Parts: sequence; C-alpha cells; structure tokens
Amino acid sequence: MTTILVTGATGTIGSQVVQALSAAEHVKAGVKVRAAVRAATEAQGLAKGNVTPVDFDYEKPETITAALAGVDRLFVLTPMVERQDVLMVRLVDAAKAAGVKRIVKLSAFGADAEPGITLGRAHRAGEKHIAASGIAWTVLRPNNFFENFINFYGPQKDGNIYLPWGQAAASFIAAADVGAVAAVTLTTDGPAHEGKAYDLTGPEAITVAQAARAIAEVTGRTIAYVDVPEEAARKAMAGAPAWMTDQLLELHGVVKAGYSARVTDAVPKLLGRPATSFLAFAKAHAAAWKG
Repeated sequence: MTTILVTGATGTIGSQVVQALSAAEHVKAGVKVRAAVRAATEAQGLAKGNVTPVDFDYEKPETITAALAGVDRLFVLTPMVERQDVLMVRLVDAAKAAGVKRIVKLSAFGADAEPGITLGRAHRAGEKHIAASGIAWTVLRPNNFFENFINFYGPQKDGNIYLPWGQAAASFIAAADVGAVAAVTLTTDGPAHEGKAYDLTGPEAITVAQAARAIAEVTGRTIAYVDVPEEAARKAMAGAPAWMTDQLLELHGVVKAGYSARVTDAVPKLLGRPATSFLAFAKAHAAAWKG
C-alpha cells in the first residue's frame, strides 16, 4: 500500500493530480491519497474512493507534520506567494523528517534557465533543495495552462482577450495532462523517473489569436485578441501586490520574447497518448466562455 500526499489539492493542477490518482487502477493497487486542504471539514466532497482530505496550512507547521505522518510519496505544489521558497524548504524538511521516500515537484517551464526570471529562480531553488535532501525526486516543468484562458485571461464581456504578448506563440498544456503525468511519476515503482526533470507542453505552440479563434468556434461568440502595452497591463493589475505584478510582467515578457514556444514530446512518451490539443480542450470547456 502506498500513501500519497497531494498539496494544493483543490487548485488547477492539484485537483487534476487527485483525480488521476483516484482512477480505478490506483484504487485497485492500494494507493491511498491524502488531499491537502486548508480545512478538511469543509472539503468532504473530496472524500471518495481512495481520497481523504486532510488539514494542511503552510503557516501552521503542526498541520504539515500531521498530514505527512505515514506518507510514502509527496506531490509538492507551493502557492504563488512572496515567500514561496521559504514554504518549499519548510515542507521538504518536514517530509524528510517524516520519512517520505519520493517527492514529485510542480515547477515551471524554463525554471532551469540562467539567470532566469524571479518566479523561475524560486522554483529552481526549490528543485535544488529537494535534490540536496537525499529524497528520490522528479520535477515537472509545465508550460502555461489552457485553464488560464478560463481562470485569468479569458475573453472579457466585449469578447476581447487582453494580453501583452505581441504575436508570440506558447506551447500551452492541459492541466489534466499535467495531473496524469504526476500520477505516473508518483505511482511508478523503481528508479524510472528518479532524478528526472520533465518539460511538459501541449502538442503545438499557438498564439493568443489562435486560441481566440478556437474559443469563438466552440462558443459561437466573436472573440479577438488585443495586444496591450506592458504599462497598460501593469495598470490593469493595480490592485495586486507589487511583487506579484512584477513577477507576472516578467513572465509575460518571456512569452512575448518567444521563449515559451518550444514543444516537447514528454507528455506522449510518459502517457502513451498524444497531449491534449487546445481545440479539444476548448470543445470540452465551451460552457465556461458562453456566459
């Protein structure tokens, strides 16, 4: 029997990891999943099959210790906060003390670039700390998520998608594909994935204009991409903390410069099937844009 703790269990990626690990084959194999949430009593909807919600708060070390007790493998997802690297160290050190045997970390596309951007450097510091812990590890570095077109920069009421990306393309990926890869690396016995860092992308690089056309096709709406200057994007984020605005604009700049267009074959190699296309994703989630 294997017990896996999944942090960020209700988020875009964490929820997909939990879903992938709750598949019948993992239940049959005796995999037990602990879904880390702020308050387990308020997340009982997650309690089904082999999944049990557990209290977990990065700011409350006692919840980390309790959640890790008896855990064999750990999926690490740190929230985007100013002290992300500190939270990572705290969790990895607690995992080592608890006797965790394997860590799979959600990192970011390009985190190994030097000198890199601020967000990438934070992830890279976490990767290095895990490697130095002596615990067997695997790193997942996915590109931008398809879900961002729903959660963060989808079409506005006027039908426009506003981003400071110029005409650059990015090899966006479906969160479900990231979750499926995480499940494979967490449940495969032996050293096959140990010490490996996987750059995860979709099957092709697309521009925001192409994504807009796909959304228009599946919704029947008129959708267009509007390239905005960096200063306009900064003003639109006026309510966010300065550190977050700076990091997001750095990330936007990387995409605009063309560094996010690379496509890899990691997903089909790891899953034995093609990575999900944006059009397929758009068809499955059309209702999200029809409001």
